[in-house]
Amino acid sequence: MTLSFLKDRTFIRELLTIAIPISFQQLINASLNMIDVIMVGQLGETSIAALGLSNQVFFVFILILFGLTSGMAIFTAQFWGKQELEPIRKVLGMSLLVATFVATFFTLAATLMPETVLGLYTNDAEVIELGSSYLRIVGFTYIPVAIATAYIAVLRSVQLIRLTVVATIAALVFKTILGYGLIFGIAGLPALGVRGAAIGTASGWTLELVLLLILVYTQKTPLAANPLTFFFFDLPFFGRVLKTALPAVANEMFWSLGITTYNAIYAHIGTDSIAAINVNATIEELGFVVFIGLGNACAVLVGNRIGAGQKDEAYEIVRRVIIMGVLFAVGVGAVIILTRELVVGLYDLSPSGENNVRGLLMVMACTLWIRMFNFSTFIGAFRAGGDTRFALLMEICSIWLIGVPAAYIGAFVLHLPVYYVYLMVMLEEFSKSFVSLWRFRSRKWIHDLVNT
Repeated sequence: MTLSFLKDRTFIRELLTIAIPISFQQLINASLNMIDVIMVGQLGETSIAALGLSNQVFFVFILILFGLTSGMAIFTAQFWGKQELEPIRKVLGMSLLVATFVATFFTLAATLMPETVLGLYTNDAEVIELGSSYLRIVGFTYIPVAIATAYIAVLRSVQLIRLTVVATIAALVFKTILGYGLIFGIAGLPALGVRGAAIGTASGWTLELVLLLILVYTQKTPLAANPLTFFFFDLPFFGRVLKTALPAVANEMFWSLGITTYNAIYAHIGTDSIAAINVNATIEELGFVVFIGLGNACAVLVGNRIGAGQKDEAYEIVRRVIIMGVLFAVGVGAVIILTRELVVGLYDLSPSGENNVRGLLMVMACTLWIRMFNFSTFIGAFRAGGDTRFALLMEICSIWLIGVPAAYIGAFVLHLPVYYVYLMVMLEEFSKSFVSLWRFRSRKWIHDLVNT
């Protein structure tokens, strides 16, 4: 393994120009999400569990949106490499239509039958009652979230990252401040607890969309056109885009359902277990911010290079990002191990809950590097290169043939503590890495979608 590419200032500058804003955006998001959990955590483990399980619905929703919009952004990134603007706007229109359709389904589920949805995760009546009050409020803003997600994906693919950063960070700060006031009844606001967190979150998501649209048009971006023109596209082109995007949607859907299955298993181990999982998830999100930036920057650059006909350079970009990411992940894992006790002290947990958090953080820290490798190959290579069907097959097999059975055996057959069950789940990441490495080195993942 050689690190000589670190002297390539042009590459490093181009990569970091995209990666740093995305990472910073993710850092603020993760930090404020952690603050939300800490604030709600002062209300006890039941509130933490209710918030965490309610957010599982949003988790499935946002991952399906991510699969859809990032799948379609494969085309916008490659068209940007060719410097063709009109097709980019058409793809955005397709993304908006399908994303809104998906959001409508989730809105109906969250607002009309939240008890039924949460009942899939837990049989704790108090958790279901608290979580339902949260879902009924945030569910009304799923459509604005879908529209914003479609715009963000396209803006990233054409390297207009800063606009998304400004809108998202402003919305997150507003959401956190309002949520704090409404959770605890600060500055004359009513103390609404979990419902206060929901109102703050819903308000923040709505503000994000408003700010995005203002910036898109005031900054005269390539998307600053009559929105009605986005939806005049021919069906054959729509079919081409869907053929590539739908496997990415299915990929995220099967993956998110796998993750929610894991969380349902964790929740059945005990309320203190799912509370610990939610604490671990906030730290995990915080630790992964740099890798999300690198992976998404890699995807943009790879798509641009493929669209410009530079396939060898696209391969080399992924190779370099993998090396950088894995090395950095080892360092981040070490920091997490060293700060475990500090994290535990931030939450009002039972002794068993504290022990669970310690174990989960250790497992997460030690496996972060392998997850970074898989993230880089999936997002930076396979999806950016249009190899979505292979990625879908690998995701389904690793989660449903290895991860879910391992979690079930660990929890219900061996009756292991939650952190050992979590460790067994990581078997799917290790198995996936071997196949990912083979596929990456074969270069079969590189597909030119716009020059054919």
